[in-house]
Amino acid sequence: MAASDLAALAALFADETRAAFLLALLDGRAWTAGELARHAGVAPSTASEHLGKLVSGGVLAEERQGRHRYVRLADPVIAHLVEDLAVRSEPAVAAPPRSLRAANAGRAMARGRTCYDHLAGRLGIVVTEAMTARGLLRQDTGFALTDRGLAWFDDLGVPLVRRGRRPAARGCLDWTERKPHLAGVAGAALCRHALDTGWCVRIGSERAVKVTEQGESALYASLGIAPAALR
Repeated sequence: MAASDLAALAALFADETRAAFLLALLDGRAWTAGELARHAGVAPSTASEHLGKLVSGGVLAEERQGRHRYVRLADPVIAHLVEDLAVRSEPAVAAPPRSLRAANAGRAMARGRTCYDHLAGRLGIVVTEAMTARGLLRQDTGFALTDRGLAWFDDLGVPLVRRGRRPAARGCLDWTERKPHLAGVAGAALCRHALDTGWCVRIGSERAVKVTEQGESALYASLGIAPAALR
């Protein structure tokens, strides 16, 4: 990559409105331009201009369905980059929340959320540490599933489908816990399974997720995680 290419990529992130879009899109879902405009508090025309730059720069992928235009993060590599930048830009002392609603939303995000397509927050860390303690995951030489870990996914009925060069397991530094949680193909598959089976449900308009009673029972049975650790 030439220096000019790196500078151009960095410039795409160096705008508060575009940064707000990218953080919102870390929920792994596709958003319309109007939804992102309302989220960032900007006019639709302003949002369209910024989205055009992000799509042209390869940061976002665009889909059209009828009259609606949807955008999502281009791929897991971009998602990892956004989350990485979020971790490194987090101040050492966080500013106090401006309202009770903001405080509640912040606690919910810290307790459990999606990071693009895998589980993060305290939930992601607890699951990752439980998998490591049970010998399903290794962290000593980078993240890697063990044979027992592969068998565990098979027993859950969760296929690990490799596409492209994405690793089966990768550590992603959590911006609230400051520890690595499980990402990669395995992290995405586990998150999808948790949402599809009702172990977790999305709450609010942000990326926060909550573990259901069914999820508490399942995680205790499969990983020995006490329900109190998930609340």
